[in-house]
This record gives sequence, C-alpha cells and structure tokens, in this order.
Amino acid sequence: MATRTDAPTRREQILKEAARLFAERGFHGVGVDEIGAAVGISGPGLYRHFPGKDAMLAELLVGISGQLLTGGKRRVAEAQGGAEGLLDSLIEGHIDFALDDRPLITLHDRELDRLRDSDRKLVRQLQRQYVELWVEVVREVYPGLAEPTARSAVHSVFGLLNSTPHLGRPGSLPGRAATAELLHRMARGAFEAAGA
Repeated sequence: MATRTDAPTRREQILKEAARLFAERGFHGVGVDEIGAAVGISGPGLYRHFPGKDAMLAELLVGISGQLLTGGKRRVAEAQGGAEGLLDSLIEGHIDFALDDRPLITLHDRELDRLRDSDRKLVRQLQRQYVELWVEVVREVYPGLAEPTARSAVHSVFGLLNSTPHLGRPGSLPGRAATAELLHRMARGAFEAAGA
C-alpha cells in the first residue's frame, strides 16, 4: 500500500520477500537463509535488520494493519464530494491493498495466531478502528442501516475484496484495471444490497 516512489530500503526488501515466501510455504517452511538469499544477503546478515523471523512476521502484520488505518484516515481527511465519494475512495484504497499486497492477506489468514499476544492484540485493535471508520461512512451513505448491519456489511465487503489471493495467479487475472473495476462494482453492489 506504499505510495512512495523511492527505491525500497533493504529492510523493506526483506519484508517483501519474507511476506512472499511465508505466504508460499508457510512461516515454518521458510528459513532465514532463504529470505536472505532472496534479497542478496546472507541469512545471518538479516539479524542486522531484524532479531528473527518472528519480528518480521509481527512487523508485516502489524504494519499492514496500521497502513490500512492510516490510509483510511487520510482519505477521510482529504475527502471531497461527500460520503458517496468517500466510500468510493475507501473502496479504491482497499482494492489497491488487495491487489498489490496479496501475500499479506494469505499471511494474515494463516499466521496471525503465531504472533505474540501483544502483537496480535495490536493487529486486532488497528483492524477494529479501520472497520469503524468504514462503518461511519457506510451509515452516512445508507442512513437506514443499523450499526450492526453496517458493520456486518463492511466485514462482508472486506471478505470479498480480500479474496484476491484466491482469484488465481497474477497473470491469470483480466488485468489490474479490469480486476479493480470489477471488485469496486461488486463492493458497491454489496453495500447497495445491504442498504436496500
């Protein structure tokens, strides 16, 4: 979900490759030597950047939850065009995450329970705040929706958007723009159905 155009730092390269490898083979199926090789450094060289694989996993999952929340808050602060436009903007931001960070979705689904309790609680806290941000916007667009229904609708839309790792290999999708447009229409359709 990064919007920077700078070259990634070594630390960012390590995290990206760790996410990819963990998603492909599972957290315990990947060693530090493999992660190091993927970024061109020795396995032990990783310890200059991270104390171990657990720290990488925590930074990946806490980090993406924090980025989603920060991005959502930024979209709210910069909103123009009322609640409808804001909802579209939130959907677009989440679609960018769902298409560009697919390994993190797989990683979250499979490995969240491997985090220390404090890190897992932080992930859940950040996610709840992100959901509540959406709930508020959805209820502005569909004022007849009760709060629990709006919350269920938001979770359902997240499930739809976060299904991207199951859509097939990246090359098998109809193209990023077409996939993003389809996901956007489906998300809005789900909210319309909830608000009907």
